[in-house]
Amino acid sequence: MEEYSFLADAGAKGLRLDKLLVLNLPGNPSRSFIQRLIKDSGVLVNGGARKAHYIVREGERIEVRFPPPPSASGIKSEKIALDIIYEDADILVVNKPAGMVVHPAPGNWSGTLVNALVGHSKDLSGEGDASRPGIVHRLDKGTSGLLVVAKNDEAHRGLANQFKTHSIKRTYVAIVKGKIELDNAKIDLPIGRSRRDRKKMGVVFAKSRDALTRYKVLKRFEDCTLLEVNLKTGRTHQIRVHMAYIGHPILGDDKYGAKGMFARPALHAKTLGFIHPSTGKFMEFDSEPPDDMKKLIERCSHGKDH
Repeated sequence: MEEYSFLADAGAKGLRLDKLLVLNLPGNPSRSFIQRLIKDSGVLVNGGARKAHYIVREGERIEVRFPPPPSASGIKSEKIALDIIYEDADILVVNKPAGMVVHPAPGNWSGTLVNALVGHSKDLSGEGDASRPGIVHRLDKGTSGLLVVAKNDEAHRGLANQFKTHSIKRTYVAIVKGKIELDNAKIDLPIGRSRRDRKKMGVVFAKSRDALTRYKVLKRFEDCTLLEVNLKTGRTHQIRVHMAYIGHPILGDDKYGAKGMFARPALHAKTLGFIHPSTGKFMEFDSEPPDDMKKLIERCSHGKDH
């Protein structure tokens, strides 16, 4: 059972309990899921049960106990269309659409990429978390693009080792706010959990991990810039955090400072390259940005990036 505990800060004063939890818990749980959790005594305030409409006071301790995730055998198989770029006996490369969550989590037990993968194939690795069969790495819900999936444990271990040693080639296309001055640059700053907001990551220098992002300007517009971004590490929200830190947040990224400019973070995982875990041969795949990003680029080119 997954548990979270935190103290309500000054910003929580006057908020309903259910709304506070939606704003503070990881995994983007829905309000209806939180309300069911409260009703089932999965939430305590200062050690006692409260109603969903309870008004939280500053300094109160909130404890949340999520129900255990389903085992691999308990994951719902769903017939969801997949854009499969490549598949063999060991791996599967998919082009994930924006808006799809990668794996089941509290508030998102269905409609995920894992649900679709279970519906597509009985052969998925069981290495690691049982609730995430086949998943070696992730993309944020709002990010589109390429993911490699392991169909057996040996393939999973081989791919996971490449991610661990940062030998995987990962190139993204991003559209950021403002004109970036340097044509090429790197951002070498550690990333950890934000102290101000538990649902955010940030550039922090204690209890953090090294993070290295390189970018190249593809085109500058009136008030936005089209970038090619390469990840050397794969920290949570890495590109989004680094770009926001240098004052050029990803358009549409309401979590990190570019709210209302696009329906989602304008970020696409375009290129994915790795050594095949069985054949030992290097493989590289490419995916063009989806139509919504192409239309955004066109608007930016006409000075209509808002």
